[in-house]
Amino acid sequence: MGKGTIYKSAEGKRRIFQHYENYLQSLKFEVERIYINTSFGKTHMLVAGPAEGKPLFLFQGGNCINPMTLSWFSPLTDQYRIYAPDTIGHPGYSDETRISAKDESFSIWVEELMDYLGIKSCGFIGASYGAGIVLRLASFKPEKIDCSVLVSPAGIQLGSKMNMIKNILLPLILFKATSFEQFLIQITGAMSNKSMKKIDKQIIADIFQYIKLEQDMPKLTEKEELRNYHSPTLVIAGKKDIFFPESSVGKAAKEIIPKLIECKSFDMGHFPSEEHLLKINNEIFAFLSSHY
Repeated sequence: MGKGTIYKSAEGKRRIFQHYENYLQSLKFEVERIYINTSFGKTHMLVAGPAEGKPLFLFQGGNCINPMTLSWFSPLTDQYRIYAPDTIGHPGYSDETRISAKDESFSIWVEELMDYLGIKSCGFIGASYGAGIVLRLASFKPEKIDCSVLVSPAGIQLGSKMNMIKNILLPLILFKATSFEQFLIQITGAMSNKSMKKIDKQIIADIFQYIKLEQDMPKLTEKEELRNYHSPTLVIAGKKDIFFPESSVGKAAKEIIPKLIECKSFDMGHFPSEEHLLKINNEIFAFLSSHY
């Protein structure tokens, strides 16, 4: 396929879209789909939960599909109106234009989505790369955020680069070259502390094979950038997260986030297990009931 696409082939794009639709069908709640034009391109958004519920924006993990992240926070759709956009430039139905996660671009994108929906400010949840998007918004348009939850967050502090090279990068190179399952098992095991579901392993495998991966992580947020951000914030991090471990994230979050309510840690990898997702959602409900 051409230079302007994130997909390596038409067949690869078809496979990713099929994964997206299958995941969407597996969700046990009704989901609406809308398209919003922004200055960065067309954005596809999933909407769920009661129309009268308080609005919550949910940003997906990077190099992933939106319904997978949405499924992690399914219990929230009972009470809150969830707006989950496919991150522009990532797998999904939004335009494939990649924008920087190191400047104000994503904050402008989010503001345009909110303007379309008529939302002046609301709560935000970001998982992994999505947390980095929330932090870009907090840096440039903090008045848009009533409160935020950052799960396995990018944009705060990184883990050991040596561990990432050994357990992710090298097996990924070997998997792309050979398609041997042993390398996929090594990667997904490192990402999830050996708890990743079979369906998610297959999606990750196809993303590795058929997507030109976004390799630029969100900017590590500096204390000065958040000087005007005073909204209650909950950080949830994994002790065994190979990308953003609690040992690194917790200390940095306390230094840079002015109104950090708590940095909660679980004995989990970057991808939470089903058991940990139950605990995470309980923590989020408790946080939102007190701060939103």
